[in-house]
Amino acid sequence: MPPTAEGPVVAVLCEQSSDRPPGLEGLPVEFRYCAADGLAEAVRGARGLMLWDYFSTAVRDVWSEAGSVEWIHVTAAGVDTLLFDGLRDSDVVVTNARGVFDRPIAEYVLGAVIAAAKDTRGSLELQRRHEWKHRETRSIAGAKALVVGTGGIGRATARLLTAAGLEVRGAGRRALPGDPDFGQIVAASNLAAEAAWCDYLILAAPLTPATRGVVDAEVLAHLKTDAHLVNVGRGPLVDEGALLTALSQGALGGATLDVFATEPLPPDHPLWEAPNTTVTAHMSGDVIGWRDTLAAQFADNVRRWVAGEPLLNVVDKKLGYVPGGGGR
Repeated sequence: MPPTAEGPVVAVLCEQSSDRPPGLEGLPVEFRYCAADGLAEAVRGARGLMLWDYFSTAVRDVWSEAGSVEWIHVTAAGVDTLLFDGLRDSDVVVTNARGVFDRPIAEYVLGAVIAAAKDTRGSLELQRRHEWKHRETRSIAGAKALVVGTGGIGRATARLLTAAGLEVRGAGRRALPGDPDFGQIVAASNLAAEAAWCDYLILAAPLTPATRGVVDAEVLAHLKTDAHLVNVGRGPLVDEGALLTALSQGALGGATLDVFATEPLPPDHPLWEAPNTTVTAHMSGDVIGWRDTLAAQFADNVRRWVAGEPLLNVVDKKLGYVPGGGGR
């Protein structure tokens, strides 16, 4: 379909219609900005759709109105909240924000590993009580980290942890020796048997039917009692009930959790008070300037789309991620 005189129409879904992505002025398209309640009208006749509100599930609600849409871009690495059967079975191309969050999330993971090793939570509690208590803490040099998820985020994490002196393995769909970033990749389907090896279990996988609940009671039971779990992938990667039991019974050393099955985490959720657990508000990849980076990445794809060039970060809708990529 040739573009109109003003350029093809692209609907942009924002959490609020006034919260618009920066730096899109001058692109050869016509933007229609809307919130979820205006999406049905905005997608009528539109050829493109950008999800600036990347956790919204509104697309499936207006799918019957989106017959002209040929391309959807979501400003997140994970696309689990977007995909549904009608979209998977369609010819609509889906792209994502692969690459934007890799280094920031890797830095968050390294920070979580260091905080656990140096007992930062304990120090803060002692400071709160004005109590001077000398202790010995752990070194991260030589510690073992198993990173579940071998896409961009997992690889950036592996490189940073390796540089900090940890021994790192990956867990992915297939076992693979001699990987340049992980050294060895083990099969995530055999995670329970592999879990006993690590001091830190890092979850950086996209949420798919294969990864949902990948850390269950069996995996937790095989971890060392002083191991630390870090989840920067998606909340449903973990059986939260089993995790709470392991933490409460002292069967797991601690956890750093940035993602949850229900977000925002309800104020009365027991994970807030779980022993040796740090809770953050799905912010591991959100460094200063991240919105500008997301918008610039989208603008690059808009130019490619209008010029008829191949788009970057095309998601395999059956797999649920960009092959060779990762999920945030």
